[in-house]
Amino acid sequence: MGATADNGLKIVIVGGFGVGKTTMVRSVSEIRPLNTEETMTRAGESVDDVSEVRGKTATTVAFDFGRITLDARNVLYLFGAPGQERFWFLWDRLFSGTLGAVVLVDTRRIDDSWYAIDRLEQHGTPFIVACNDFGGSGRHSHAAVREALDLDPEVPLIDCDARSRESSKDVLITLVQHIRNSYAGQSARTAAPPREFV
Repeated sequence: MGATADNGLKIVIVGGFGVGKTTMVRSVSEIRPLNTEETMTRAGESVDDVSEVRGKTATTVAFDFGRITLDARNVLYLFGAPGQERFWFLWDRLFSGTLGAVVLVDTRRIDDSWYAIDRLEQHGTPFIVACNDFGGSGRHSHAAVREALDLDPEVPLIDCDARSRESSKDVLITLVQHIRNSYAGQSARTAAPPREFV
């Protein structure tokens, strides 16, 4: 963090097992990301369902961490959360002090996104949904994804490729715009006089 930077802004990337959270942090961070990936073993196959993530050889066991300098005074900290159910207890700690979140979705496994959305809604954390492009069949329209996830109409839903720095930057820009709009809407509602006085 530069000597003049005094605002650290925290963003969390959440989602199911193997949806690309570590990949997104790696693609967009300006520093070499800190990660807590461990090699997947046969013993873990009885705990984690790996049937939908063939070829995955490592998994995050705590969190990934990256950084982006926005300007001389503002730095964005990125935290990628672990996706397996056995590590979900860490999420509440990661959500503490979070400005907003990205829910990364593999549209072939939409059900894996329910827990992340539920936790964010319970915390009152602004979030967007980004559908990671894994190619092949299994892609769904935005309308179908929005309906399957029962998303509020105000929650942005976009496509992305977590391997691409530009695409990941677009995801973060969309999130920051959504957060700004959410807080602007809250301020307007707070400032508005009660209806009986209008």
